[in-house]
Amino acid sequence: MNNLTRKQRKMLYRILAAAALLIAVKLLPNLFPVPRWTAIPLYLISYLIIGWDVLWKAVRNILNGQVFDENFLMALATVGAFATGEYAEAVFVMLFYQTGELFQDYAVGKSRQSIAALMDIRPDTANLELEDGSLEEVDPEDVEVGSIIVVRPGERVPLDGEVAEGVSALDTAALTGESAPRDVGPGDAVISGCVNQSGLLRVKVTKPCEESTVSKILDLVENAGEKKAASENFITRFARYYTPCVVIAATALFLLPTIALALLPASAQPAFLAGTDWTGWLHRALIFLVISCPCALVISVPLSFFGGIGGASKCGILVKGSNYLETLARTETVVFDKTGTLTQGSFTVTALHPAPGVTEDALLEAAALAESWSSHPISLSLRRAWGKDLDPGRVTDVEEIAGHGVIAKVDGKAVSAGNRRLMEKEGVQWEPCDLPGTIVHVTVEERYAGHILISDLPKPEAKTLVEGLKAAGVKTTVMLTGDTEAAAKAVARELGIDEVHAQLLPADKVERVERLLAQKSSPGAALAFVGDGINDAPVLTRADIGIAMGALGSDAAIEAADVVLMDDNPAKIAAAMRISRKTLRIVKQNIWFALGVKGAVLLLGAFGVATMWEAVFADVGVAFIAILNAMRCLHVEEFNP
Repeated sequence: MNNLTRKQRKMLYRILAAAALLIAVKLLPNLFPVPRWTAIPLYLISYLIIGWDVLWKAVRNILNGQVFDENFLMALATVGAFATGEYAEAVFVMLFYQTGELFQDYAVGKSRQSIAALMDIRPDTANLELEDGSLEEVDPEDVEVGSIIVVRPGERVPLDGEVAEGVSALDTAALTGESAPRDVGPGDAVISGCVNQSGLLRVKVTKPCEESTVSKILDLVENAGEKKAASENFITRFARYYTPCVVIAATALFLLPTIALALLPASAQPAFLAGTDWTGWLHRALIFLVISCPCALVISVPLSFFGGIGGASKCGILVKGSNYLETLARTETVVFDKTGTLTQGSFTVTALHPAPGVTEDALLEAAALAESWSSHPISLSLRRAWGKDLDPGRVTDVEEIAGHGVIAKVDGKAVSAGNRRLMEKEGVQWEPCDLPGTIVHVTVEERYAGHILISDLPKPEAKTLVEGLKAAGVKTTVMLTGDTEAAAKAVARELGIDEVHAQLLPADKVERVERLLAQKSSPGAALAFVGDGINDAPVLTRADIGIAMGALGSDAAIEAADVVLMDDNPAKIAAAMRISRKTLRIVKQNIWFALGVKGAVLLLGAFGVATMWEAVFADVGVAFIAILNAMRCLHVEEFNP
């Protein structure tokens, strides 16, 4: 009882009151010899207790021009039952209908819990530090960028920012689905929605409330329902035409035999009219109406997708709409960016091959200085390998060429550091390297100084990801990278990737995805691209479905991708695929089950075989079973990486 909402409790009390009164009315003749007509007011009271809101909705919708809905069907069927003297049956039908509605409402509420839990990640207040050092509790929307906020242990971080003072561990489970805490200290970025577990943190706000990570995520989830899958759109259109058709069919089922009975002599009447009268055909038509209520489809199909989206969110997988969940289920080809997606994105210098007359230290120092102004992972690895302080004043005229490398002046000398395309552009003869990895060629004063080998190891979960995708039904896996062919093929062999396309510029990746899209086995098949959501935004947008990995705090990822993984665990891609396919499988089960049962009972009702009890099962029972089946989409424990 405590799990029910106030509205649900009121409905439960109405059901119990109406059921108790109905039982009393049925037992009354056995206890007291009273005329049969005295029970009619009691039946009517019981009916109004349980069904007044259905009657009111039906009348209100008719006045608003929305005639054919389930309220109209139930009102018509039960009022008709009263008109033909089937008082108890009318109350029973409305009672079971409202019981089914209560179960449906409860099921929908349960399916919303995962989304509601996600909504709790936005704190209502922030502790703003004033100029005198005191704290004021304010609305996060009132905090300006650059302000200092204080986050105590146990509190959620209300806004995106940077730690100004303090050391602590952050619980990111609400955003990433991962239980392992993340350690932060001065200078580290913190994301809104995380829970501060231990130390006191002073955080300098870097983004206004409306642009914070938690606001973007909540906006994404809240709007997910607006993007309907093809199955949902089909059910919406189906219900629009289905309901008036069954009302017309029920009317014909009553009128045609009734007219035939009135106009044809007994000798000329067909055999199926023998022994029947107009009240019997009216009863069949009313049964037909009860059976035909489309609530099993109208509720269970959207609920399945909603459950799938909610279940995925428990794992830190955000799906922007049910249409993307459906597309993900039809994916046959998955295309990956390499660096940071399949590999750790943490480059390490593994070999130095200087040219004759050049020392290893001179080669590494020149490359590290030239790359000192770049934030690229390769540049960071060169600076880490040098391990000494770099004087930025020694470097001038820096020019970073996308897809090639860096040109700069170091101590007044022209230094180039980049791939073979940069060497070819400068007309420098470079030396090849057979070792797998990324090769950085270096020139000093247009003379080849040697090359540096940098390796990026695959993520531990990457092999599991590829195996999981194959198990989920993905036919082809493809890797696109700007890295060397030797390094790309080495990673592909280790992970089991089917196709590799290396040494690609950002524009080349879009072109390659265009070719793969043209090679799809069927129009219904989909292609997914997995990237970091920043450099790969054009490709994420062009693919049938874009999946951004490691997007915690990445605005570009949340905006460009259709599916957002809130951490760097690639195994969640396979989990998202399995969740989507399970959801679509349940949707199809509900559609065929509901249509099959309703179709069979409709035929039985038309021929007078099905009673009002079978009609109630075909409506409320089928809806309840379909909703229970739909709620299986929420159970994602088996998908947790």
